[in-house]
Amino acid sequence: MPRIDSYSFGKITIDGKKYTKDVIILPDGVRPDWWRKNGHSLHPDDLKDVVTQIPEIFIMGCGAYGVLKVPDATREWIAGKGIEFELYSTKEACERYNELSNSRRVAAGLHLTC
Repeated sequence: MPRIDSYSFGKITIDGKKYTKDVIILPDGVRPDWWRKNGHSLHPDDLKDVVTQIPEIFIMGCGAYGVLKVPDATREWIAGKGIEFELYSTKEACERYNELSNSRRVAAGLHLTC
């Protein structure tokens, strides 16, 4: 499982590699330059790579200030796939991801800015 080394507004380091655009972290690696269908709203289409990996839990980092929104329909869709869902600021999501990645099959979507 990938490990988050650090996060600050607009940048994240995962396993020693720096990223400056949103990422999805999956059990088999990082998907860089993640862009969502509706920008600051999470849509099921944005999570197709996630559900193919079948994580136990998906952690969403909604930005430093929580600007990215997750509609109820998206929450219900991912729950319907049998995947637990947790929502945090990106800093908290990074901490939670590292905490769980030692013992569970976890994925994370991380919005690095607002």
